[in-house]
Amino acid sequence: MSYRADIAYLYDGSFDGLLCCVYESYYQKELPSLIFNHDQMQETLFPVKEIITNEASAIKVEESIIKKMSYEALRLVRLCYFSKLENKEIAVLNFLRIGFKTGALVLNMLANDYVRLVINTARTVGREGGYYLEFLRFSDYDGALVAIIEPINFVLPLIVNHYCDRLPSEKFLIYDETHKYALVYQNGESCIFPLDNLELPEACAKEEKYRALWKQFYNTIAIEGRISHKRRMNNMPKRYWKHLTELNDQV
Repeated sequence: MSYRADIAYLYDGSFDGLLCCVYESYYQKELPSLIFNHDQMQETLFPVKEIITNEASAIKVEESIIKKMSYEALRLVRLCYFSKLENKEIAVLNFLRIGFKTGALVLNMLANDYVRLVINTARTVGREGGYYLEFLRFSDYDGALVAIIEPINFVLPLIVNHYCDRLPSEKFLIYDETHKYALVYQNGESCIFPLDNLELPEACAKEEKYRALWKQFYNTIAIEGRISHKRRMNNMPKRYWKHLTELNDQV
């Protein structure tokens, strides 16, 4: 069965929106050459079709992924969606097309370019999200905890539950300086929203004292004869140091 390929999809940039693109592709027998969101508008010779996000359609695709492939396949697709991968939407669509034909075996088909690309990208995103469960430092600004991160991929949705569970009685904000988004939590509710800029006041004397104590503790427990800068950078990549209290003066 042939699919129409001379078409491009425009969607709202959400994960549900991407699943709706998959839904549209199957039910309208279309294989878009390009899928982009409103923030990535670009010239194309093909007619552009706007895909309206519909929760029911997104749920159908999600349930189909789980039923025909696995929860793991859905997890990989979601992680890939949060990546900086160029044309990730097309990669996800082609991965799912293969998966709907082969079932759970798709996860073992690493010889296929799209399968390998989605799996490797998902692993990279998951690894970075894991780093930000370890390499994140809060500062206290008048009772609110604030942390700044500069991730390569969009990891806020991957870390939100961890910090909400760990700090249920706190008010905190995590600002993604790379993607210009903020995660805010207070009174048991969390929200991720776009924020072009974050201006913070000078740290108070109490906060500066805590920072100094943390640096002193970090340096005190180190065993000088066993310090390996190469191993440190392998376990704690240097691009994270800028926002780590104990290491930001070594960048």
